Amino acid sequence: MTINDICIKTIEDLENAVTELGFLPFFENSLPGFSIEEHVHPDIWFTGGDGPWEWKGPVINELGCAYGKFFEKKAAYISPEWFPDFANYRRDGYDFDARFDDGLVFHGDKVLYDLIDNNAPVLSKHLKQLGNYRKGGNKGFDTMINRLQAQGYVIISDFRYMLDKNGNEYGWGVAEYSTPEHFMGKSFTEKVYRVTPEESFDRIVMHFMKILPGVDKNNIIRFLK
Repeated sequence: MTINDICIKTIEDLENAVTELGFLPFFENSLPGFSIEEHVHPDIWFTGGDGPWEWKGPVINELGCAYGKFFEKKAAYISPEWFPDFANYRRDGYDFDARFDDGLVFHGDKVLYDLIDNNAPVLSKHLKQLGNYRKGGNKGFDTMINRLQAQGYVIISDFRYMLDKNGNEYGWGVAEYSTPEHFMGKSFTEKVYRVTPEESFDRIVMHFMKILPGVDKNNIIRFLK
C-alpha cells in the first residue's frame, strides 16, 4: 500500500492505513498528500459526528500503536512494527537514563520524564498537577512534553473524555501520556536497540520511499530529521 491508495471513511479504514503504511501524520505537512487530513472523506471531517478526532483513542488501543507529536511538531501515528526503529533513531541509541548520565538531557525534561515513567499512564491534567505546571508554578510543560515525544521517549497512549453528571462524555479528549516501554512492553523493549540508530534511520528512509512514490529522498530525510 502507498499513501495514494487510502481513503478514510471508517475507523477500520484508518486502522488499516496505520498498519499498512506504518507512519501516518494527522495533519497536512511538508510532504504533500502524507496525512489523514488530505485523505479523509469530507463527510467525516469536523462534522460533529464520529470521525478521526473521536477515533484517536480507540485506534491507539486497538492497534497498540504510538501516537504523538513526532514530525514537525505535529501529531502522527506510528505502528508497533515501526516505532522501535523510530525511537532507536530519535534516541540515538540511548535509553533515557543513559542519555541523562551523559549530560544530554535538560533538567526539566528529566523531572517530567520521571513523573510520566513513575505514574504511567497519566492524564495531562493530572501530570500538570503532579509537576505544578500551572500559573505561578513550573513553566515549559508544552515545550518539554513535545521534545520528549519527538525524541521517542514519551507517547500518547489514549484520549479520555470528561463525563457530565449524567455520565455523558463531553469536550475534547484529554491526552493520556505513557512511555513506549510501559505501553508496548516487550514488543518494544526487545526490538528498540537491536540495530544501530543509523541502520534504523536507513530502514525508515527506504520504507518512506516505498509508501510515498515520487517524493524526493532529500525531502523525506528533512522530514524525518
